[in-house]
Amino acid sequence: MDVAPYLERIGYRGRLDASVETLRGLHLAHLRSVPFENLDIMSGRLIALGEAELFDKIVTRRRGGFCYELNGLFCALLRALGFRVTMLSAEVARESGGFSPEFDHLALRVDLDEPRLADVGFGDGFRLPLSLNDDAQQDQDGRMYRIRVDGEYRVLERRDPEGWTSQYRFTLRPCAVEDFAERCRFHQTSPESHFTRGRICTLATPEGRVSLSGLRLIVTTGTERSERGLSSEAEYAAVLRQTFGVIE
Repeated sequence: MDVAPYLERIGYRGRLDASVETLRGLHLAHLRSVPFENLDIMSGRLIALGEAELFDKIVTRRRGGFCYELNGLFCALLRALGFRVTMLSAEVARESGGFSPEFDHLALRVDLDEPRLADVGFGDGFRLPLSLNDDAQQDQDGRMYRIRVDGEYRVLERRDPEGWTSQYRFTLRPCAVEDFAERCRFHQTSPESHFTRGRICTLATPEGRVSLSGLRLIVTTGTERSERGLSSEAEYAAVLRQTFGVIE
């Protein structure tokens, strides 16, 4: 792991000790610099989960990715800085009820004074690591989260206007990147995967979030949301480059 260019990629210039403060700073910087996107999948390009391939894509070529890529490489960065990190298998909540299969999402456990849940690969997720031992609500600039124990699972929930909504559930069993390979192939190839159904590129901002969904540009600032259609693929490529720093 070549740490210096990775830190430059995410614009991080803070402390580098294995502390809560460093983890929080790296986590937030990553979310504001590296987009969650599925452009390789939609273009039919194979995604490789080796550290060298992920580093080339995300750091050298300044692209984004989805959970296996973003959290996979972030895990490598944290370990290079001396953090104790464990990969976790998560199952994403479905709108119809229940959860997706095992290994559908990759999240991270970081052990410090107490274990923390880190995740820079869930799209519109939490901005700062969450305490794993605290089942009370955790406030992040007015957006509330909690981690509820449900048998062998921990369930990540976010409080929305209609109440608490499940995001995903996970166990604390340690996993390796190879465990996610089959599900990663599914999301690259199956018409049943939402990642094969349309282009998405989204990035957290200090004020909210900016997203490209197909040919729609969506900007959220606080509780305000604006949306406009893009006229052509050329305009799409220009917005992708100017707003997200992504060149396909």
